[in-house]
Amino acid sequence: MDSLFDLPFEEPPSEDRGPEGSAPPEQASAPIAPEPRRVLSVSELTGRIRTLLEERFIEIWVEGELSNCRMWNTGHMYFTLKDANAQIKGVMFRSAIRYLRFKPQDGLRVVARGRVSVYDPKGEYQLVCEHLEPEGLGARQLAFDQLKERLAREGLFDERRKRALPALPRKIGVVTSLDGAAVRDIIKVLRRRYANAHIVIRPARVQGEGAALEIARAMAAIGKVKGVDVIIVGRGGGSIEDLWAFNEEVVARAIAGCPVPTISAVGHETDVTIADFVADLRAPTPSAAAEMVVARKDDFCARIDRLGHRVEAAMAGRVHRMRARLGSVESRPGYAGFEMRIAMRGRRADDVSHQLLRALRGRLGRRERTYQALRLALETFDVRRRFGTIRTRLVAADGRLRSSVDRRTHAADARLRGTAARLDSLSPLAVLGRGYAVCWNADRTTIIRDAAAVQQGDHVHVKLERGELDCDVRGGSASGGTRPTYTEGT
Repeated sequence: MDSLFDLPFEEPPSEDRGPEGSAPPEQASAPIAPEPRRVLSVSELTGRIRTLLEERFIEIWVEGELSNCRMWNTGHMYFTLKDANAQIKGVMFRSAIRYLRFKPQDGLRVVARGRVSVYDPKGEYQLVCEHLEPEGLGARQLAFDQLKERLAREGLFDERRKRALPALPRKIGVVTSLDGAAVRDIIKVLRRRYANAHIVIRPARVQGEGAALEIARAMAAIGKVKGVDVIIVGRGGGSIEDLWAFNEEVVARAIAGCPVPTISAVGHETDVTIADFVADLRAPTPSAAAEMVVARKDDFCARIDRLGHRVEAAMAGRVHRMRARLGSVESRPGYAGFEMRIAMRGRRADDVSHQLLRALRGRLGRRERTYQALRLALETFDVRRRFGTIRTRLVAADGRLRSSVDRRTHAADARLRGTAARLDSLSPLAVLGRGYAVCWNADRTTIIRDAAAVQQGDHVHVKLERGELDCDVRGGSASGGTRPTYTEGT
């Protein structure tokens, strides 16, 4: 392989060179002019290197071991591809990852197809991968093994979750393509074995891009149809690419989540898909699936007849054994005269029943007489009459009580009026109303009855019928000769 950085080099013409390749004599001493120096930036240098790499390594195949394989939230995958002596970083964009048939993981040897480029921010060259496949093992086979292992760990292949098919389904669902021979084979077998079968067909593409999603949607739709007892999903034979839709995870989970039993009938007897492991029953072909769903009508009727004969034989044998056992029991000595003892016991039971009935009737008669006596006593005790007498006594007592209260009220009112009149006649206020006044000393503790009790200049209070006077004494006479003089009256 040529070096990436080999640049073309042109030798000078031979006539310009001297003997044995030396310079001509006349030019030996001539000075060589230096070329002007050109300085490149890092971005320019990186851009030239990227251009050289992308022009030289447009599409290459590289094999190696995956390591540091990481899937980012952008959907791109970054990894390192290495061998014993070297390694190269790689990237696979989201648009290319969606076509992968397996899950890349560390330690897996793969063959990658892509181009070499340079990641400018870090100045690192890397492989931009456009296709990836396992080395020595097909991508489809690896994807098949990985999905099978993961679903097995989740328990989708567990036999304990498999459901039995109904003995005689009334409505049969079919998920397949209308263009294939599988649907015709299924209908032909069902009409031959069970002419009254009700068939519900949900068409779906069974190969090509998007077929798996159509199958999953068809399973969900037909599972919601009321009355469907069992579902057949499948197609005719083909290559592994043709059957690959039944190896997709979305189909496996749709079959596992189906509410009714499901039969997988994909390809021929030698073809095995993920759907066969998840379904409740695997059929080698679509025709065999139809035969598994319903038995022949004659076979079903014959089976019912055989079961009826077995029930009749079992019942006849049991009756014969019970009769033989009864005969052996009756022949024992202890059971001699058994019927007579039963008759005596019956007679004794009749006598006891008669005595019990007579005792019950006597007790009921006594209870009836007691009841009649109580009823007569209750009728003699007339409650309404007793209540009338009590009501009359209460009315009379109420009249007497009211009269007594009125008399006492009038007497008390008369006494109150007389006492009030006497109090009014003795009240000092009545005296004041006739023009008299009451004179108090300064602190209102003593009534002044004598003019000699005060001195000139003393302060007194005079109480009138309406209001009071505050007075100062200027003079007076004990015998009443000279009237006192008051000032500062109010």
